[in-house]
Amino acid sequence: MGETATPDDDLLLKTFFAEVSEVERDNEVARILSCFKLNPFEYLNLPFDSSPEDVKKQYRKLSLLVHPDKCKHPQAKEAFGALAKAQQLLLDQQERDYILSQVMAAKDELRAKRKKQLKKDTASKIKSLVDEGKYEQIHERSEEFQLELKLKVREILTEQEWRRRKMQMRISEEEGRLKKDEEEQKEMWKRKREHEEQWEGTREQRVSSWRDFMKSGKKVKKGETRPPKLKTEDPNKSYVQRPVKRG
Repeated sequence: MGETATPDDDLLLKTFFAEVSEVERDNEVARILSCFKLNPFEYLNLPFDSSPEDVKKQYRKLSLLVHPDKCKHPQAKEAFGALAKAQQLLLDQQERDYILSQVMAAKDELRAKRKKQLKKDTASKIKSLVDEGKYEQIHERSEEFQLELKLKVREILTEQEWRRRKMQMRISEEEGRLKKDEEEQKEMWKRKREHEEQWEGTREQRVSSWRDFMKSGKKVKKGETRPPKLKTEDPNKSYVQRPVKRG
């Protein structure tokens, strides 16, 4: 006779599956957090030829697995947010086209590399020609090629991101220089206006002083020293100033 399951056995089984599920959730969180940050396909664990509908389905599946309300992992919230961002990028046509263009560039590099290798391997070259490209298609579906492609895409995305950041840094530096020049120009015009306002403010005083001077003629103001008169003839008769003809 077979053994009858007891309530304790049922509880043990439920506990076991709960623990298995929790391990699976924790492993998925760890996988997500270890993904290459610039490739949203990696976060969702999808191949590069996945459709937008595939993206939505995979997001629903994985987001339920690592949802902070169901997953006890301390970084579940971070993993959940990474999945959401990955889905957003892959459903954005412009972002998706950019990533796929880098994937195509990676494929082209790997194909060129393989073409060089085939030139050295006569048997592979002949088989490739006989199969009219089928050999290459089979190779590109292999796990080996997919891993190479994944790593090459990482490399290319990293290079592009580095160029983007360098360009952004140069743009920021140029904007900073232009802003500094603009501030210096503004400061120069401000000083010029202040000088003009100060000059205009003393205009009446200067005009008044000039009028007083014109009125006073050769009169010596109190406290001033009159300059010595120029003698037309010195005592020793050594110098005689010639009279100036007028008219």
